[in-house]
Amino acid sequence: MESFSILNSRKRAIVALVHSIIFLAVAGIQAVVSHAQPLAVHGSKATSGLILLTIYVIVTTVLLMLLKASDCTKEKLYFALCAGSASFGLVRIVMGDQVLHVNVMRVLLLGCAVLVGMLILRTHSLRTQLQPELSGD
Repeated sequence: MESFSILNSRKRAIVALVHSIIFLAVAGIQAVVSHAQPLAVHGSKATSGLILLTIYVIVTTVLLMLLKASDCTKEKLYFALCAGSASFGLVRIVMGDQVLHVNVMRVLLLGCAVLVGMLILRTHSLRTQLQPELSGD
């Protein structure tokens, strides 16, 4: 049996999956609607750009720490996909995204993270179903 260290309950797996779905929707909308400009440290949009940069640095760092702390393959894959998506978001903030390649990668990685998150949730659901049978023996 796989031993999850972070997504170790059905509830945590659901919370992680909901977050992934929300961020997938945001990345999908951004892919369709907006073309990001490179980060400018001067001008009227400098403050908002630096705030977004700070958020992406924090999120990417936390996801990389979760990746390092995770134990099983599914969990590592999930956090690697999420960290990769956040890293592409960071690149998009810094360099811009005129041709949408970076945002397409974010959507692709988050879509894969949602699939892996569903597998993790299914694993927990199967364990919950099997647990009464195992305790009866």
